[in-house]
Amino acid sequence: MNFIDTHTHLFASEFNDDIDIVVKNAINSGVSKMLLPNIDSTTTNNMLQLCNKYPQHCFPMIGLHPCSVKKDNIEKEILHVEEMLNKNNFIAIGEIGLDLYWDKSTLSFQKVAFESQIKLAKKYQLPIVVHVRDSFNEAIEIVEKLNNESLSGVFHCFTGNIQEAERIINLENFYLGIGGVVTFKNGGINKIINQVSLDNIILETDSPYLTPTPFRGKRNESKYLVNIAQKMSEIYEIDINEIANKTSSNAINLFKIS
Repeated sequence: MNFIDTHTHLFASEFNDDIDIVVKNAINSGVSKMLLPNIDSTTTNNMLQLCNKYPQHCFPMIGLHPCSVKKDNIEKEILHVEEMLNKNNFIAIGEIGLDLYWDKSTLSFQKVAFESQIKLAKKYQLPIVVHVRDSFNEAIEIVEKLNNESLSGVFHCFTGNIQEAERIINLENFYLGIGGVVTFKNGGINKIINQVSLDNIILETDSPYLTPTPFRGKRNESKYLVNIAQKMSEIYEIDINEIANKTSSNAINLFKIS
């Protein structure tokens, strides 16, 4: 089996003490590639250092997370994103989007940052990795407005309903990122996801967050992607190798990694 974890924050401080072991355990578990979405300018260097250390296994994205958006930092942070795009090779613009769970007061600034980064993605011909929390309608309206044949991406950590899934699929070049929530008894997504073709799905951990069952309460890490895939194989009633092959093929197609 060969898996791709399409969303993992392995550069986070939670991994400071054992990152080499974490990467090794992921590879030994069959997770050969780990895609790293950036948070903001304070995390870029740590992310790039990790990717430079494991160039065959860790792949960087660049972007400004909506929870890092502040009124007085948008211009500086977006400038940082474009400066980095001109200095390094990135597989995507991410993670970007809208988050109304923590702070609704910054919505207008989040929208500015989101739209600016979508335009950068189109300019540099890179996919986008979209974060939505309590903000699906607001976020997808922006993507629909700016969507064209050159735009592609994933709505990461998808936990919505079938109507929202169809709205993403109708964008044509977008995937649903499925993670640990699919293993939760009351996660909801486990009840509807089999109505979505595997052609539209990629897998992720979002580590160190959203640890799948039966490891909830522990730090999440990329090796647990296999547990997510196992749950998907049960839901779709197909062999886990088929889950691995299809979702990895989708990830390669989206992020142009080899």
